[in-house]
Amino acid sequence: MTQLQNNVLVLGIGNILLNDEGVGIHVVSALEKEGYAGADLMDGGTGGFHLLGFIQSFKTVIIIDASLDQFPVGHVRVLYPKYAKDFPVQLSAHEVGLKDLLDSAFLLGNMPKIHLVAISIKDFQDMGMELTPAVEAAIPEAVKTVKNLVESLQNQ
Repeated sequence: MTQLQNNVLVLGIGNILLNDEGVGIHVVSALEKEGYAGADLMDGGTGGFHLLGFIQSFKTVIIIDASLDQFPVGHVRVLYPKYAKDFPVQLSAHEVGLKDLLDSAFLLGNMPKIHLVAISIKDFQDMGMELTPAVEAAIPEAVKTVKNLVESLQNQ
């Protein structure tokens, strides 16, 4: 992975085998398909401590993940969490790993600035690799949100 001068990582998190739960991966894939070069792109799978070194090597990390919350399915929002308690109540099936990962980065004293692009999903995911229509329709908005975040970070 080649770091760009702006030192921004766009990290898609999710399990693509659980339909909408993999939306973060689908957003990163959409950015890759269009050849987006404004930031480094990474498929982070289901998160976990193996990502710690990657996120610590960047000044800013934009995480894209599914969120089990009170918003309608397909709702896209940006959060600025610093600690695990700042995340939505449930980030989906892998929430503990991601929250623990970021808490570890903080405790080690090398915490990047985090932007979380949360995409609302329903609370039960069947096995499969297809996104529901509402979540699929949210991908262009999530892509635009990521690009706007990266652009605003470059202009700071």
